Amino acid sequence: MKKNIILGAHVSTAGGFDKAIDRALEIEANCAQIFTKSNRQWKAKKISDVDAKTFIDKQQFSSVKTVVAHAAYLINLGSKNDETVEKSIQALAEELQRCEILNIPYLVLHPGTHRFTDDEKKSLAFIAEQVDKSFVASNTQNVTLLLETMAGQGNVTGAFFEQLGSIIGSSKNNHRIGVCFDTCHAFAAGYEFHTPKLYKSMWENFDQHIGIEKLKVFHMNDSQKELGTRVDRHENIGKGKIPLESFKLIMNDSRFTTIAKILETPKGEDQLKNDKYNMKTLIDLL
Repeated sequence: MKKNIILGAHVSTAGGFDKAIDRALEIEANCAQIFTKSNRQWKAKKISDVDAKTFIDKQQFSSVKTVVAHAAYLINLGSKNDETVEKSIQALAEELQRCEILNIPYLVLHPGTHRFTDDEKKSLAFIAEQVDKSFVASNTQNVTLLLETMAGQGNVTGAFFEQLGSIIGSSKNNHRIGVCFDTCHAFAAGYEFHTPKLYKSMWENFDQHIGIEKLKVFHMNDSQKELGTRVDRHENIGKGKIPLESFKLIMNDSRFTTIAKILETPKGEDQLKNDKYNMKTLIDLL
């Protein structure tokens, strides 16, 4: 990999957690993202000691230096439904535990929806409170929760840096919370970053409201939809609406060389073919 860049993709764990490492190596990735359980179910099968050791050993002796987990999409800490909130707290706590068992340092989370339609500040503080409850319930120490930048579709929060900064600032565990920057989501939310001036301005905005040191992972996705549409539809790199220059600026930013850049682009029938194409497209921008 050129310039020691850390680049990979979301890969399947079908057949065992360790198979995710094999799939990452097949596309010559040195990082990967996985689900540690079904992303559309509350319940999860317990991770056996053997499964955990096999995964940890395989990763340790491979060139895959960083593995990130993504939390289940069902989790919504800002739901108006109290039962959903309680289930979400327990599910997030469990996912934090699973990451700790597998030695995974980062867990990416969609922040949730606005619980109080007419009071954004109260909604964001509520989410922070539920994050804190999840940390306590998980009894973990070594996993950092990464709030993902969102497209802002419907009632979803987290589209703007101010919102993520507010959640982090309201948490009693803000030292354990970082951010995952999703290129498709940021673009759909209205952030432009295809010229050096716009790019610089966006990161200054990020730093002002969140702190650049909180940026821990990138999701590298093109967008099927136009700038500011608030619609979350991922596309292969260079085949969507985000100018290629946007990706070039990120790939060549020395501040972000050691930050994992993970593809969540459409897989197609041949899962590895598209990942290889997108990896090459990004590497060619260096």
